[in-house]
Amino acid sequence: MADMASRSGSGTPRYPPIGDYALIGDCRGAGLVSRDGSLDWLCLPRYDSPALFAALLDAEAGGRFRIRPTGAFRAERRYLPDTAILETTFRGPGGAVVLRDLLPVASEEDKRTALTPEQEVLREVVGLEGEVELEILYDPRPDYGRARPALRQRGALGLWCEANGAVLALRSELPLHLAGDGRGARGVARLRAGERRYLSLGYSAEAPAVLPPLGAAARGRIARSARWWRAWAGRCAYRGPYRAAVVRSALTLKLLTYAPSGAVVAAPTTSLPEQLGGVRNWDYRYCWLRDASFTLRALLALGYAEEAAAFLGWLLHATRLTWPELQVLYDVFGAARLPERELPHLAGYAGSRPVRVGNDAHGQLQLDVYGEVIDAAARFAAGGGRLDRDTVRLLDGLGRTVCRRWREPDEGIWEGRSGRFHHTHSKALCWVALERLIALHDAGQRGLSVALFRRERAALRAAIEARGYNARLGSYTRVFDGDTLDASLLTLPLYGYLPAAHPRMRATCARIRERLGRGGLVYRYETGTDDGLPGGEGAFGICGFWAVECLARGGDPAGAARAFAGLLAYANDVGLLAEEIDPDTGAALGNFPQAFTHIGLINAALTLAACGEGRPPGAGGQPAAAAVTGATVEETR
Repeated sequence: MADMASRSGSGTPRYPPIGDYALIGDCRGAGLVSRDGSLDWLCLPRYDSPALFAALLDAEAGGRFRIRPTGAFRAERRYLPDTAILETTFRGPGGAVVLRDLLPVASEEDKRTALTPEQEVLREVVGLEGEVELEILYDPRPDYGRARPALRQRGALGLWCEANGAVLALRSELPLHLAGDGRGARGVARLRAGERRYLSLGYSAEAPAVLPPLGAAARGRIARSARWWRAWAGRCAYRGPYRAAVVRSALTLKLLTYAPSGAVVAAPTTSLPEQLGGVRNWDYRYCWLRDASFTLRALLALGYAEEAAAFLGWLLHATRLTWPELQVLYDVFGAARLPERELPHLAGYAGSRPVRVGNDAHGQLQLDVYGEVIDAAARFAAGGGRLDRDTVRLLDGLGRTVCRRWREPDEGIWEGRSGRFHHTHSKALCWVALERLIALHDAGQRGLSVALFRRERAALRAAIEARGYNARLGSYTRVFDGDTLDASLLTLPLYGYLPAAHPRMRATCARIRERLGRGGLVYRYETGTDDGLPGGEGAFGICGFWAVECLARGGDPAGAARAFAGLLAYANDVGLLAEEIDPDTGAALGNFPQAFTHIGLINAALTLAACGEGRPPGAGGQPAAAAVTGATVEETR
């Protein structure tokens, strides 16, 4: 039952811009809703589950669940303040209606007093002015569009179908009828000012299906969800500049946190392209260790100690499964094997193929992850967290692996597919790993191989300073003995390898802005760098925020604030940021929304706030007195 919101003159399906989507979720699964009220992507029960609607990746065959006016309209959107409840207002010649979308959440107390489905998409339509005719399209296509289950009309129990062993049950207060071959449903209804209608899509796999009542009970679920989100947002301790953007980013991180394990996925989507029509289309519905330290920093600084502890718990559980080696990424429960495969039956977003699920980066060697994991644990300890004996043993084993392997080449932080090289950033993060372990020992933590770590830390710094810095260029370089730049080098002062005001670091930041910068945006590496893939990409979201931190820490907080404000302008109308940005058009590219970009926003705001208070932040944004780094200028000579 192919149906499109619009088509080009040639009949080719049109895809909404990536930035036209908004995220809804329940901290387990997630969906994307377009500006015209179409739920074009929904993965339940987990972020990485096969999609139930996938029009995002195939506008004709992917399936969707859409509610919109039948005639011309304009749409305005927002999240209800401090919540993840999306509100879209449609205005047309005859009147206006508001559509609210959410996956309901509730406190444990609320759950004990009401029977609810395992997971639910709840949609509320309210007439605001005049009268508006609405059209509803329900076209479930489970397993990434490969299945087209027959719908069964069960009267008051709604429309039922099976999806990957689960039951989907749609109940609607707007009339629906089976359409075409009975594998989809449509409806048309008029809504007047003051009228309110509900549609509930329940997902049940583990237990008998629960069909929650609509009407006033559905309104109550929305109210409970709003209270839950506002209570969570109200715990945010940040009171500095740009607070609204920081809170929205924190809510986005919460939406991307898998509640049962504490894991944070990189994005809720797969295969949104880094270049339209290109092949750089990856599955980001997993958890990258490279995000660990910056994620812990953000959560702890915002006052979310419980979430930080849960995330570290997942981190230590996942790393135990491959200890003393680390993988690049894991799933939300710590599974290590995530084989990459293509879905040739999907056309891809705007023709961008292949569509991929799984991610072969899990088999790469990225030595930087040791520094990021150990730094996260050290940060947790510096904030008052306790590291038990087993955790210290785990960290010691990771440190020994660093000592054994840091002289090897690796694929690097950006997961290039052109081979292994001696990446300067990877070596610096190996230094960070040993530096943090030594700091833990000096703070009284016993059971660490500190003599070995001191020896190898010195060898690492000597190698980085001799081979990772190009005096002619006046910059640290992407690889040892090289002459190309890489934005990952902007993180060196954020981890405390060098102060941002150090001459070598100040010069490196300036060279990166000159050669990789486009306005306030920053590319990951230089055009022409062989990463093993054809085509290009946009500027990388978090790199711009790293540059902001370097400016602020290097003594230019005013310039940093201007750059930060410029980056905020690339967020969409509901405050969400993508993995990448097209500098020419400002369009969102890559998977969306991207946790890493929002983490960068939060940490840059924290640094700006600290610099505005006249106190330069210590390593990784901690107050200087609490910093766990011992880097000295003498070590860099």
